[in-house]
Amino acid sequence: MKLIQRAAGAVVGSAVGDALGAPFEFGPQRAFSARFPAPGAGGEMCGGGGWDPGEATDDTQMAVLVAESLLERGRLDLPDIFARFQRWAASEPKDIGLQTEDVLTNGMPWDLAAAIHFQVNQRAAGNGSLMRAATSSVHFAAAGQEATMDAARRIAALTHGDRAAWEGTAIFHELIRATLEEVDPLAALPDILGLIHPGHRGRYAVVLSPDWHPEQATEFNGAVWPCLGSAVWALRTTTSFEDAIRAAIDLGGDTDTVAAVTGGLAGAYYGLDAIPVRWTQPLHVPLPGFDGRVLHLTDLLRLAHRLAGEP
Repeated sequence: MKLIQRAAGAVVGSAVGDALGAPFEFGPQRAFSARFPAPGAGGEMCGGGGWDPGEATDDTQMAVLVAESLLERGRLDLPDIFARFQRWAASEPKDIGLQTEDVLTNGMPWDLAAAIHFQVNQRAAGNGSLMRAATSSVHFAAAGQEATMDAARRIAALTHGDRAAWEGTAIFHELIRATLEEVDPLAALPDILGLIHPGHRGRYAVVLSPDWHPEQATEFNGAVWPCLGSAVWALRTTTSFEDAIRAAIDLGGDTDTVAAVTGGLAGAYYGLDAIPVRWTQPLHVPLPGFDGRVLHLTDLLRLAHRLAGEP
């Protein structure tokens, strides 16, 4: 499979998972399958819960802001990404994580805001940096293992002061890089675990092991560990993009983010063509605070090509 098929699959797949999962957020398990029992029957981009059919949430909106900064600045410009996040947060988007909102609106500079939030609250291991990582993972994949994991940690640290969030995002970056390099990401997991901070390795080893099930999670899947573990579980236990997304949303809880992370992994694994057209056609990404812009599939594909260094 061509690299661009996998890269575009990661970017679009994450957005699709986000939009599909949004109406089921904080709902019960198996709510998606209860409403859509027959895979492939259609109608799944249903909207609801304040979301229009096909509308992506803050997960994809922030991923786009990261992508546009990387492409326009031509490098990893952390103050620029933070400023874009602040502009977005100030526009009162439909959804924004409580921790992320506090960091972006507490008036502290870009290099202190998240650290001070963590110092005060001692809790910052949410999945809010993981949810937006599809675009940056594609962009930094060509730079190699060390560079992509370093970039993941640095972008995550803009809003999350807990190193657990940095390491989870770094694992995701490296899983995408391996997949783009035609390496089985699940087979690569043991080696990837060896690259993360020793203080966090054990906890990730548990949730990423082949015998782990999301029902064994000790935290709500809004935390970074079970969120990433659930996405890897969904990829490992299914055989198609569609089935992986269905499995992720059926877990309930933070369905948009778990499905966005799953969609990024499964999109890279199966490629863009494996994502149902009935899911990509209504997909759209509003960008609050940025002149009323709304991105559609063609815009996301253009972003993916540029992020992957393709003409």
